[in-house]
Amino acid sequence: MIDSIAAYREQFLEYLGAIAPKDPPDGLYEPVRYILEMGGKRMRPVLVLLSADLFGASPKEALPAAAAVEVFHNFSLIHDDIMDAAPLRRGKPTVHKRWDLNTGILSGDAMLILAYQQLEAYGDPQFGQLIRLFSRTALEVCEGQQYDMDFENRDDVALAEYQRMIELKTAVLLGCALQMGAIVGGAEAPEQAAVYRFGIALGMAFQLQDDYLDAFGDPERFGKQVGGDIIENKKTYLYLKALEEANPDQQRELTDLYSITPSQPGDKVKRVLQLFRSTGADEKTRERIAAYTDQAFQDLEALSGNPKAKAALHEFGSWLLKRDF
Repeated sequence: MIDSIAAYREQFLEYLGAIAPKDPPDGLYEPVRYILEMGGKRMRPVLVLLSADLFGASPKEALPAAAAVEVFHNFSLIHDDIMDAAPLRRGKPTVHKRWDLNTGILSGDAMLILAYQQLEAYGDPQFGQLIRLFSRTALEVCEGQQYDMDFENRDDVALAEYQRMIELKTAVLLGCALQMGAIVGGAEAPEQAAVYRFGIALGMAFQLQDDYLDAFGDPERFGKQVGGDIIENKKTYLYLKALEEANPDQQRELTDLYSITPSQPGDKVKRVLQLFRSTGADEKTRERIAAYTDQAFQDLEALSGNPKAKAALHEFGSWLLKRDF
């Protein structure tokens, strides 16, 4: 087994560079290369390689599946950026800003096709298992994006609805990555199910932690503007939990603050953070993150027949969530 996450990432990046489309037309494929070279944690393809390795396949065998997951993920980012009218992605102009809207749509469409083409490297029965899982997950990610857009225009979003949205939009792709690696590695159905559940719980913990750190994290350390979600009036778990725990006066103030977009948002952010603390939403969000983390590691107990897999995935989960509050 490759000994470090960095080594998995390096092996994957070498493969990704080799498969990035280099033929014409450049107007279609240059944006594809651009977003694939932007960087990022690459945690989804790393999970595919790790899972395959742990269940008996060489990471090399899992590289096409890992590429399918990563190319799909970046396809979704192009289209998400278009829908959000986002100017930047990882500090660089988004595809539709650097080129134009039509290029973003078409290059994104090409990436979705390229992702599926990667799965052609596998024969039956693996191909059938992979394509069914991948297609289901791709549709779920679209459902999550739709819920996210719907919530922007609703004032009655429930916590359960928000958690389902982030499960679809974020967590299912982590579960998919792990199960795809397990399929390549020849894992039995119960082991596949266990690593999928682990990925879901891990993804939920990661996303809620991301929401929390957007409000309370160190901007120097996490590379994000403090209160970015507050400035954009995003209905995160913190906000919904604060509304649930608030008294009527606090509820009115919080909803009023989330109805405005001041040109100088510093005072707004400061007051919202105070409300998150005074309602106990900050502490309850940390508790929920801990609960999802515990659930993820409990799901690994189903891998009792594979101690190597259980230990390595526990280590990865701990590494992924090691972002201090």
